[in-house]
Amino acid sequence: MFDIETNDLGQVAVAGRLDAAQAERAQAFLDEVGGECVIDMKALEYISSAGLGVLLKTHKRLMAGGSGIRLVNVSPHINDIFRYSGFDRLFSIEPAGG
Repeated sequence: MFDIETNDLGQVAVAGRLDAAQAERAQAFLDEVGGECVIDMKALEYISSAGLGVLLKTHKRLMAGGSGIRLVNVSPHINDIFRYSGFDRLFSIEPAGG
């Protein structure tokens, strides 16, 4: 299961598993986002390398326009994935509960 939508705060909310099977859908959604993009990962259970690629592609596109991606409500497990992949140096990450 995977869900992506804009929440009441104007953030992109992701839930479930962002893997290769969902990467195209997530990329199509994020391709419509402009300006600063805040992604709420509170309900994200898993992210694969394909999901990381979606975030990277979107971040590069937004950075070219002077913005970028900020990740919020990132669980310890998902944060570990960002740290192991080195993506913690690319994105502004706010841990869950912080």
